[in-house]
Amino acid sequence: MGQFFQMQDLAAITPELELLAFGMAILLGDLVVERKRTLGLVALLGIAVSGVFLFRLRNVEIAAYGGLFVLDHFSMFFKLVFLIAAALSIAISLKYLDIERENHGEYYALILFATVGMMFMAGAVDLVTLYISLETMAISTYILVGFLRSNQRSNEASMKYFLLGAFSSGILLYGMSLLYGLSGSTKFADIAEALSRRPPNDPISLLAMITLSAGLFFKIAAVPFHQWTPDAYEGAPTSITAFMSVAVKAASFAMMIRIFMVAIYPLRPHWVAIMAVISVITMTVGNIAAITQSNIKRLLAYSSISHAGYILIGFIAGNDTGLTAVPLYLLIYTFTNLGAWAVVVALRRRDVIGEHIDEMSGLFFRHPAASILMLIFLLSLAGIPPTAGFIAKYYLFAAAIQTGHNVLAVIAVLNAAISIYFYLRIVVAMFMRDATEKTGLTYSPGILTAMGVAFVFTMLIGIYPDPFIAMARQAALLAF
Repeated sequence: MGQFFQMQDLAAITPELELLAFGMAILLGDLVVERKRTLGLVALLGIAVSGVFLFRLRNVEIAAYGGLFVLDHFSMFFKLVFLIAAALSIAISLKYLDIERENHGEYYALILFATVGMMFMAGAVDLVTLYISLETMAISTYILVGFLRSNQRSNEASMKYFLLGAFSSGILLYGMSLLYGLSGSTKFADIAEALSRRPPNDPISLLAMITLSAGLFFKIAAVPFHQWTPDAYEGAPTSITAFMSVAVKAASFAMMIRIFMVAIYPLRPHWVAIMAVISVITMTVGNIAAITQSNIKRLLAYSSISHAGYILIGFIAGNDTGLTAVPLYLLIYTFTNLGAWAVVVALRRRDVIGEHIDEMSGLFFRHPAASILMLIFLLSLAGIPPTAGFIAKYYLFAAAIQTGHNVLAVIAVLNAAISIYFYLRIVVAMFMRDATEKTGLTYSPGILTAMGVAFVFTMLIGIYPDPFIAMARQAALLAF
């Protein structure tokens, strides 16, 4: 019987183990393989094999390792999102790293290791498991942000991200230690039970909630814990900026769902009030700051901050629609945002940095297909039908209205209207200005594939969202 449970536990983490093995193989292969792009293809193969293992486990639900880790619909959904994000990020990296002259095998291995950490985060139902998974992801990401070793901006961004990340992890760990002290357990279910037995305004419980929330808000780049985001996004390799903007954010929200909707759910009346304020400030500051940006990476960084504010509405609503909206939004955001970043990556050429809006001037007249795709991705980010972004925002706003948060819904709609302005700044540059000598794109099979996949799903989810909504609903509602 003991052997059975041991094998069952091992089966629950097969996709993660396989990805880890590929990452280690890439590190070893880096010593002997001269064409580093080959290692990128090996990384893509590893992601595909991990996806196959994940598919084989699709109907399996396991509480593994004594309840420290679970394999359920929720974790499966997010693991799929992480694998998609990692695959598309590697695809747009192959040519980009050649241009930057920084094509090394450890780059691809670190993306796989970060993805392993994210996958464990999605299945963690224990504080220790969660924290180790979080740091696995974070340490890999710190290194990737500073991967352009000869670039001072990249080095500076990595250092800022590392220092602020370590500080936020300390705050998060302090909140976790308080929860352990209150409950005598690190398991989310035990913590929730212990909190439900304490007085409603217990000061220690509230302190644990506040410190835990502060650490989590940093991870999702919510205001006022967002200062690292523009600098990290601007300084990091553009392909890593794309990876961080979708995969790291999705992993952080997956962690938040488990903690807020399970571990500290008995404190919901308190954290909903805090989260409502944070949501309003985050979406407003993010959108207003984006208006003034001329650097595309910083503009999309502030856009990412505002989207974090929108997603928090799902937590505040807390009903079936809201809980469905969060994973659905993150899935849609993954395709839409990576599509936009693929175009930004293509702007980079030997003699052109390709990070300013002016460098997209007249792009439509030189590369009409890419310009139209960028237009579609920007319209989706703004929530304009019939793109997938409209479905994402509709579900969030509907959840707010259904639960009586009408003021929050109105503020969110107004912010969505503001966002149209700065997205259209890029559109105006592409379609209504004359091309300059800096206007142009560098295509590669990986970039074209990423653009194509992102376009297909951005439009498919917008036109036929039912199966994707069903997946998100199953992930969210059957997990708790």
